[in-house]
Amino acid sequence: MSRSTRTTRSSHLSRSALKDRIPGGPDGRRMLLIGFIDKCGTGLWSTAMALYFTYVTGLGLGQVGLLIAVAGAAGIAGAPLGGLLADRFPLVRVIICTQLLRATALLALLTTDDYVLLVLFSAAGALPDRATNVLTKLYAARVAGPDRVRYQAINRTTSNIGWTIGGLGAAAALAVGTTTAFHLLLVGDVLSYLLMAALTLRCAEPPAPAASRVTAASTDARPATAKPTNPWRDRGFLAFTAGESVFFLHDSILQVALPLWIVHATDAPVGLAPLLMVANSALVVTFQVPLSRYGSSTEAARRLLAPVAGLFAVGTLALTVSALGGRTLSITALITAAVALTFAEMIHTIASWELSVALAPDDAQGAYLGVHGLAQSTQRCAGPLLMTALVSAGPLAWPVLGAALVTASAAQSRLVRRRLPEPSLSVAKVTVSEH
Repeated sequence: MSRSTRTTRSSHLSRSALKDRIPGGPDGRRMLLIGFIDKCGTGLWSTAMALYFTYVTGLGLGQVGLLIAVAGAAGIAGAPLGGLLADRFPLVRVIICTQLLRATALLALLTTDDYVLLVLFSAAGALPDRATNVLTKLYAARVAGPDRVRYQAINRTTSNIGWTIGGLGAAAALAVGTTTAFHLLLVGDVLSYLLMAALTLRCAEPPAPAASRVTAASTDARPATAKPTNPWRDRGFLAFTAGESVFFLHDSILQVALPLWIVHATDAPVGLAPLLMVANSALVVTFQVPLSRYGSSTEAARRLLAPVAGLFAVGTLALTVSALGGRTLSITALITAAVALTFAEMIHTIASWELSVALAPDDAQGAYLGVHGLAQSTQRCAGPLLMTALVSAGPLAWPVLGAALVTASAAQSRLVRRRLPEPSLSVAKVTVSEH
């Protein structure tokens, strides 16, 4: 065999091995590409949005803040609405509709400088935007089956890379600073949605979840407890979602509290804040997929809540230490806090992916994941307000938050353990996705 033949065959095997490592088959890989394009476009627009409303449409600071707040509040309804529609209509069609709605609402911003219309168009775009996260998770659960956690980890990694690329593009355009440059950023995001819709048209509809089949091997088998099919009447799942909204505070701590804390309470240089955000993205890209193997089962995902609690405790205590004085101590403590909170973010995300799907009944999976999406949406609204209050309260506020997060982790672990069916030695639970 010639050297060139061996090289060609080796390259082919490497590509095949790479494909085998990505769950979901061709449609799963195509949806990962769609997610990457989504974040590239979002990175272009979201980093320039506030400046667009300020410099292009001429809004004041208070008007911009109110517009973003109203759009965020409207977006809260997007998650449950998207999940509800996904239970009633083909999932791929719902995803395409959200992509086209996002493009239409964003393009409409170019047609007016009227404040009321800008608020309405922004709110209209926030609804399908928030629904996208739920629909992506639902697609992963259906197309990747038992490998859904790994699939979501790969999706999050590629999304972070896409966001970084989009952000760099936005930075280049903002350096120009002209109205045309702002318009190009907006149009670039619109084109990303249209490209996503075209690619989604090529995706096959994933199989709907099938009800679990339990085979009894003996007469002492414990009967399975039926789950409610309406998440709004399911107190256990609502309590789980409330706990999730607390854990998602890692987002506001890293993005809102950390920069403010560096400026107002420590001796660290202001330039450390963006460097810690870069480190956050780099850690997610490097470790999110390898860490996903620790959440490969529902029980394993539940056990991850313990290290999440420990990492939250370390991160919040490090923030307190960073205010004790001294440039070196502040920098060291802030780096420790950022790393600990980033790993808490990654590990919680893994647990959240698996547990939210496992706790949802098969015949109402979309509705349940839609309600679960409220956790992140609510945190995006309330989290920044809480973080600014904590920064104002001073160093002792962080250990209080850490203790609250540890308590919430313990309560969430007990809730999940009670909620999940207890395995019996004589009963083997078999689901369609395991074959």
